[in-house]
Amino acid sequence: MRERLFPRTYQTVAAVRAFTRETLATWGVTARQADIVLCVSELATNALRHGVPRGRAYRLRLLNFGCCLRVEVHDSGPGRSRILGRPHGNGLRIVEGVSDLWGVLPRSPGKVVWAEFHADE
Repeated sequence: MRERLFPRTYQTVAAVRAFTRETLATWGVTARQADIVLCVSELATNALRHGVPRGRAYRLRLLNFGCCLRVEVHDSGPGRSRILGRPHGNGLRIVEGVSDLWGVLPRSPGKVVWAEFHADE
């Protein structure tokens, strides 16, 4: 597992992608790297836009289970992450489309939005 805390600023989305690429390279994960980085970027952007209150940060956690890789974005804001029918609400649709599984877990305070990518067999 690797994780890092990021401050509430949109400039961190590039740092989230770089941290993810570095972690995947360290773990030797090459399959679906573009999908994983895209999902991390979308989840971080959603956390910044909807889930991280002023003065707070968000956490990116990457877990490698061998059979699958899981990305999690933890925020401390209220509300739930869900797919809405709004024109600018496509981030979770992208996550749903490129990951094998995704979901939301409650935490106190806030939530964890996660996506999993299964290893090719």
